[in-house]
Amino acid sequence: MEDSVLEFAKKSAEIDTLEQWRAFCLQCRRCPLRQSAKNVVFGEGSPRADIMFIGEGPGAEEDRLGHPFVGAAGRLLDRILAAAGWSREEIYIANIVKCRPPGNRQPQRDEIEACYPLLQKQIELIDPPIIICLGAVASKVLLKPDFRITKERGNWHEIGGRMAMPTFHPAALLRDPKKKRPVWEDIQQVMAAHKKIVASRQAGHQEKN
Repeated sequence: MEDSVLEFAKKSAEIDTLEQWRAFCLQCRRCPLRQSAKNVVFGEGSPRADIMFIGEGPGAEEDRLGHPFVGAAGRLLDRILAAAGWSREEIYIANIVKCRPPGNRQPQRDEIEACYPLLQKQIELIDPPIIICLGAVASKVLLKPDFRITKERGNWHEIGGRMAMPTFHPAALLRDPKKKRPVWEDIQQVMAAHKKIVASRQAGHQEKN
């Protein structure tokens, strides 16, 4: 086990592009989830995205097609993106685990521990200033183990120098439409923060010129 960890760390250090990391992840066998999954759902969007959405794991439709958030929850996420003025091509979408847990159950601790380093490298390569944690599982893994999504969503956190906004998963909105307003309020906070980032970047570029 120690050898495999060292081998993984060595391979990770050698890779410096998102496409190379995607190719590496598609061959992953670090946990049993790959045995039952049809596809490794790596994630997609802009490799230079300012905003990265991170959910729990692929569902049946995502597993079938190999793309994140393409089922009913994904279609709702698309509407949220459109309302915010974003497209899938300019943001990035990924999950805590890249293979579908059987029966859409929550990923188990050992599965998360095996897959999380893949996500960490992915975040490092994309380098987004803002991360949106979609749902309780993503928030607990990325922010803190005892995170309570209902009570603590909508407040900014910090992940390795990046701004992080936890909010409800789109699937929760399908079950309870009353959650749509809180999510939109959270997204509006992200929109405001992103505008400041863009403005600061433009100001810095003008100063250089």
